[in-house]
Amino acid sequence: MNAGHVLPGIAEIQDEMIALRHRIHAHPELGFEEFTTSELVAGCLTQWGFQVTKGVGKTGVVATLKNGEGRSLGLRADMDALPIQETTGLPYASRIDGVMHACGHDGHTATLLAAGKYLAQTRAFNGTLNLVFQPAEEGLGGARKMLEDGLLERFPCDAIFAMHNIPGYPAGHFGFYSGPFMASADTVTIKVIGNGGHGAVPHKAVDPVVVCSSIVMALQSIVSRNVNPQEVAIITVGSIRSGTASNVIPSSAEMSLSVRALTPEIRQLLELRITELAKGQAASYGAQAHVDYQHCHPVLINHPDETAFAREVARDWLGEGQLINDLRPFTASEDFAFILEKCPGSYLVIGNGQGDSGCLLHNPGYDFNDACLPMGASYWVKLAERFLS
Repeated sequence: MNAGHVLPGIAEIQDEMIALRHRIHAHPELGFEEFTTSELVAGCLTQWGFQVTKGVGKTGVVATLKNGEGRSLGLRADMDALPIQETTGLPYASRIDGVMHACGHDGHTATLLAAGKYLAQTRAFNGTLNLVFQPAEEGLGGARKMLEDGLLERFPCDAIFAMHNIPGYPAGHFGFYSGPFMASADTVTIKVIGNGGHGAVPHKAVDPVVVCSSIVMALQSIVSRNVNPQEVAIITVGSIRSGTASNVIPSSAEMSLSVRALTPEIRQLLELRITELAKGQAASYGAQAHVDYQHCHPVLINHPDETAFAREVARDWLGEGQLINDLRPFTASEDFAFILEKCPGSYLVIGNGQGDSGCLLHNPGYDFNDACLPMGASYWVKLAERFLS
């Protein structure tokens, strides 16, 4: 990472923004509970001259800065933490038992704040800048809640962008991918109704545990035999719950599945085949299967024009050497996908570092790399000034 690429105005406030990041890190808040974080964010942005709206999507914050009559741009950062016990031992480690910023949302928030402060001071753009600080990204649908609260109607954007850190890639390097980039994520509950009985006379019962076992094995055939081998599809059985005693055949059992795909078409195929297969396997044993299919996150699909623009901004600023050229789609999910269904835009990544800085996300030993903050903030400034030129 070349620190010489950091904008001088960002370098001047770098220590202040890192201290702000550490403050947020030490006081993490779970989804829809980001009351202290949102107040801190809103207070800073108000002080810097933004028009601030709180309570968008319960604890979300949107800050608007208008300078001229040009286009409107949205930049989004997530604010929530995870229910994980931190083990870093850092001086600014989480002070909240069982909660930590294990995904770098503290860094995303501080990075966008740094860019916001710089842009408010320089105002070297023509148009409207909307900074979106989103709650509850970690599985609770904060983006969808903000949309239901009128995010894009109240704060129209010609395009919107978001950035996430990724450990394992060089710190401060940027990656872009056009098209399906993050997988859909659906949760499926299958309840199998059998006929309970004594373990000594299994022929007089319909064992739901056996039915579940058959369903688990049969599910493997969907990915291997129903999905094109060149497509991505994941079916994970995370839990099976049934019975309390070794000599009692329970009357029912319940399975929980995580299902992921990288295209809407494969997502639909998985739902159809899982439902058909579960019901068919249960029927073959004389049992019933009730399938509760919960659609959680859609496939995140980056728009081609906006992705090309975002890549061009980074390439013109940093050169090809600081771009991640081997970036591939991720099978994790991201609820920015809901926003990209409604508005053109792109979701990009910044490397969080390798070695000690490459600790995986959602790990109790993870920490956002502070060296990425000024690079990320400088990139947001470059993108905003160019889009709103």
